[in-house]
Amino acid sequence: MSAPAGAASARLFLALWPTPGVRAGLLAWRDAFEWPDGASPVAADKLHLTLHFIGAVPRAALDELLPRFGVPAPAFELRFGRPELWPGGLAVLRPNAVPEPLLQLHAALRAALQGATLRTEARPFRPHVTLARRADGARAKAAAPPVRWRVRGHALVESCPGPAGRYVVVQRYR
Repeated sequence: MSAPAGAASARLFLALWPTPGVRAGLLAWRDAFEWPDGASPVAADKLHLTLHFIGAVPRAALDELLPRFGVPAPAFELRFGRPELWPGGLAVLRPNAVPEPLLQLHAALRAALQGATLRTEARPFRPHVTLARRADGARAKAAAPPVRWRVRGHALVESCPGPAGRYVVVQRYR
């Protein structure tokens, strides 16, 4: 894992990480909007669907944690085509429907987090891909084609600090 020099902890989250083809479809949706001044569209390499935000975890605990997140889950498909503006200026793309296997994966990962005595969010799970922040007043220039995302696994990802910030996939789970 490529970690910040001297960092004793890693800021982690579990996510569905898109293939290049899916990423291209998500970018088409992001770029189908006219963003207001001050909006912050999400960079192409950061587009993902968060399953669980974990937060800071001591790096010394990573070797013990990595196997816990390898929960069994069947492959399934997500179809995205519902752009929404949420309060606080968040522009998101939601799936047309939430398949049961996604909810099962989310629940299994919640149990794995709780088994590792890591915190879990109390908010209901609302699957989405964030397209932009500070996007109040955004308008769609055109509709992009629906995105079909065949999910065959998930990833543990580190959010690395810095001027531009970056995400590093720590472990992929199939």
